[in-house]
Amino acid sequence: MFKRLLSVGGFTFLSRIAGFVQNIVMAAILGDGLLSDAYFVALRLPNSFRGIFAEGAFNVAFIPRYAALRTRDGDRAADSFADRVFSWQMAAQISLLVAALVFMPQIVAVMAPGFTAHPGQGAFAIDISRITFPYLILTVVAVQLSAMLNAHERFAAAAAWSIFLNLAIIGTLLYARWFSNAGYAASWGVLLAGVLQLIFIVWAAARAKIWLRLAWPRWSVQMKEFLLALGAATLGSASVQIGLFIDTIIASFLPAGVLTAINYADRINQLPLGTLGIALATVLLPEMSRRVAMNDRAGADAAQNNAAALGLFLTLPFAAAFILVPQTIMRALFAHGAFSIAAADVSATALAAYGVGLPAFVLVRVVAATFYARGDTATPVRATILAVVVNVGLKLILVWGFHLGAVGVALGTSFGSWANVSLLLWLALRRDLLTIESHFTRALPAIFLAAAATGAAALAGVWLGETYVHIAHYHKEMLLGAAILLAGIAYGLIALLLRRLLPLGRFGAKA
Repeated sequence: MFKRLLSVGGFTFLSRIAGFVQNIVMAAILGDGLLSDAYFVALRLPNSFRGIFAEGAFNVAFIPRYAALRTRDGDRAADSFADRVFSWQMAAQISLLVAALVFMPQIVAVMAPGFTAHPGQGAFAIDISRITFPYLILTVVAVQLSAMLNAHERFAAAAAWSIFLNLAIIGTLLYARWFSNAGYAASWGVLLAGVLQLIFIVWAAARAKIWLRLAWPRWSVQMKEFLLALGAATLGSASVQIGLFIDTIIASFLPAGVLTAINYADRINQLPLGTLGIALATVLLPEMSRRVAMNDRAGADAAQNNAAALGLFLTLPFAAAFILVPQTIMRALFAHGAFSIAAADVSATALAAYGVGLPAFVLVRVVAATFYARGDTATPVRATILAVVVNVGLKLILVWGFHLGAVGVALGTSFGSWANVSLLLWLALRRDLLTIESHFTRALPAIFLAAAATGAAALAGVWLGETYVHIAHYHKEMLLGAAILLAGIAYGLIALLLRRLLPLGRFGAKA
């Protein structure tokens, strides 16, 4: 299982690196202001609906049932189920696409009411949202094929297809002069990416002899069970996306450029979260589903405990760096071209606030697998709804009560994630569905020491750079390079010295 995690994590990491380059190119070309704020609203639409109806809800409702059918009844029964799911899904997505294109002015008005202060910005957001929204219907096909590939333990292609989004946007931005402005260029890049992703994943699935066949949607007992589970999971995913929508609404009332600054901070936060959190969830859910179906409680617990330990070991050092040296990170990465130093500093404050919640963002995916692997989508939904209430309430208090701006938005998200994972953990322990094993608790001192050493070394790198490097050009980049170098050495030394306490190389087995 550890090798599968490395495969998923490796391709996901490549995707995040491509996204990282895309963000740098976009910041330099698109800048921070009315144009970039409008683009991020247009991108939020398909991404949010994808989060609700695709990865966010679909995988947790589909993968356990598809995997169980393959285990009990064979490939033919599982494939028939997948075809029926696909037919219903496409009927729903076509209806959603038509409605969104027709009512886009009203949708944008709800999402970004602050844009009314700049009428041209609102009209531009409507135009490019109509370009980006069809990306959704292209990706939902890719998402189902990816889920089926994961259930067949073919993780590489399913992890790699998202790279095309970043490559396509980079390509269109580099040729922005061919478009009316850079915002249109990036938006057409999103739509192009959907086409490329679909072609790639259909090719990869065909190589694995996996196909989806479209037919007139038919009702069955299996579909009823799936749709009930999907409905419950959709409520949870929708709750998360409502929180993101509220982020956009709040940020639209803040000064121009703040919405963009928050988005770039979130993009950097997503680098470890998207790489590690998604990889852990992608590998862990089919593994736990299979073990639960075989009544292998010990194997499921071992996989989950090691996933949690590995997730903390890999993400806490990033959290330490985000909290301790955020300004160094954001200035070096984004303060170029049309993106100002002031905007980078606003992003830095948001990044530090996101760092507070980074471990919780990863642990939520690990703990939620306790319920999803058993076909229980309702419990995570309840926990998510509570987390969103905490999230939104804190944002309103922090942004408008304490006037914390971007920091308030990010802190609300972080505290909401801690509320989510805390409730899930309490419920899992109370129902005796999860066991915290000794090899997990034994790894914690090494994990925290690695994080502390990484943060301290990053601070030392910045101090050494400020003290001894006096080069005007690329000074920001050299500070970040020194911080990364020392932090990497410190982290590697701790990992080497305390490797016997860490879950490296034994992800799916007890210590």
